Amino acid sequence: MEKLHFGIAKEGRQASKYILKNQAGIEVVLSDMGALIQALLVPDRKGNKIDIMLGYDTLEEYYDNGCGFGAYVGRIANRIEGANVTIDGVNYVLEDNYNGHNLHSGSKKSFYEFYETETGISEEGEYVEFSRLSPHLEQGFPGNLMQKIRYTLTEAGELLIDYHATSDQTTIYNPTNHAYFNLEGHDSGDVLGHEMEVYSDSFLVSDQFMIPTGEVAKVEGTPYDFRQRKTVGKDINEDFVMLKNAKGYDVNFNFPNDKKMRLMSKIWAPVSGIFMETNSDCCGLLIYNAGGLKDKNGKGGAVYQQHAGICFETGFYPNSCKEASFPSCVLPANSTFTSRTKYRFGVE
Repeated sequence: MEKLHFGIAKEGRQASKYILKNQAGIEVVLSDMGALIQALLVPDRKGNKIDIMLGYDTLEEYYDNGCGFGAYVGRIANRIEGANVTIDGVNYVLEDNYNGHNLHSGSKKSFYEFYETETGISEEGEYVEFSRLSPHLEQGFPGNLMQKIRYTLTEAGELLIDYHATSDQTTIYNPTNHAYFNLEGHDSGDVLGHEMEVYSDSFLVSDQFMIPTGEVAKVEGTPYDFRQRKTVGKDINEDFVMLKNAKGYDVNFNFPNDKKMRLMSKIWAPVSGIFMETNSDCCGLLIYNAGGLKDKNGKGGAVYQQHAGICFETGFYPNSCKEASFPSCVLPANSTFTSRTKYRFGVE
């Protein structure tokens, strides 16, 4: 593992980059500024390493990371209807930062904060673990929440993300990672030619602001049916209201809420030959293919446009803290939350 200077954080502390490498030639670049993934290099079918993750070159740019490139998102990922939540009979007013709703916990982002770092080697591989205490009522949520996010790179070509959290008060917690992947290279254009499978037969219906209505629909006969391999762009222009609202895919696919690790999706890039599998013990997989991106300056002089990347956000369902029929993201006081997401890379 390498440790490199990344700049001076707003707290006045030196921010660092940590580089994990395996024998297969995969490199993961992480930072204690935001507990984020700054780059991910994977060999293509010719053996050339390409950076498959959208992002920025400098620390300063990550303080204006409204897109959430490579970001750890906490306390609550995705949307909360009406920007408020009731926990143990107390109503907590949250920031309205998205058309009357709360998105990714408001403007005080978890990925604008500085994290303590621990490095080491487990049976699975080298890891970097970031931790931070989110104080009571930060982002509007109750409880002093200790968060730990561990990234491990295995020799099997897997990037493991382990979440661990405890709170001294009952609260809600739904973390995710908001990495934008482009398996042809972060600067290669759109991902519409990537081929994808999603191993779910149902999804959440959402309204014009991508707030789930509570209805669960079958993927059969809809543009969201990826049970058989097809390109991301094949049905993206279908006359389907959710596609139009999101300018593409911004949809939660449903899985059993049994905490068992399972394969959720697989995506292939035809030119590079790189594939990526998403595995998790979560009950939801939100796939977002960056319909809102436009003229965003990124790494190496790249300018990211619409559909330049695709996110595979594992977690509870959006708005699960307010929809009684959804699996609950409530974290009881003095209990422990754990979850794992695994991205596996290879070449075909």
